[in-house]
Amino acid sequence: MLARFASIDTWIFDLDNTLYPASADLFAQVDARMTDYVAGRLGLDRDAAFRAQKAWFLGHGTTLSGLIAEHDVDPHAFLAYVHDIELDVLAHDALLVDRIAALPGRKLVFTNGDAPYAGKVLERLGLGASFEGVHDIHAMRLMPKPHASAYRGLCDAFALDPARSLFVDDMARNLAPAKAIGMTTVWVDNGSEQAGDPARDFIDFTIPDLADWLGVILEDQ
Repeated sequence: MLARFASIDTWIFDLDNTLYPASADLFAQVDARMTDYVAGRLGLDRDAAFRAQKAWFLGHGTTLSGLIAEHDVDPHAFLAYVHDIELDVLAHDALLVDRIAALPGRKLVFTNGDAPYAGKVLERLGLGASFEGVHDIHAMRLMPKPHASAYRGLCDAFALDPARSLFVDDMARNLAPAKAIGMTTVWVDNGSEQAGDPARDFIDFTIPDLADWLGVILEDQ
């Protein structure tokens, strides 16, 4: 199958629930911290805070974007709070490290989180030296995936040709803008999708596990 990807010179990966299995449930810790932050900031009980958090996620792309738009929160303080979590549910993933290293071309991380958090997760997975760069929420000027500007900014920052780029994400809706500018798109269908059931004609490949899929496309090298 690698011949199918002969034109790809840049491999772009989401972070959470993409470079590690959704079964690790790491993001549940972040999610709970976001609910706590909203409850404390707005004086809500946790049920009301959770509902507000999810409404912002659906309406703005991230809880943070909603909080900035409606409550002028400090993004640095918010991100520091929600990412203050234990990473012991993650383990060094030697197989994924080897398979990402074997991909021909550039490799990038494209995440709605921030670079310090991404760095900690990547180090825990053994992927700390695997990527040329991390395009995070600050690089996106706080306009997260799936805002079109996030994808244009990524391409500009790294001088990417979208037609020669492949993007992998566990959130199906984040792939639509990538496809719109010409990227090859891969959806990790691992149960973490939270954005309803949109039409998915913008997805080129649907896979259950990243390392397994990379093994398949690399096997003929």
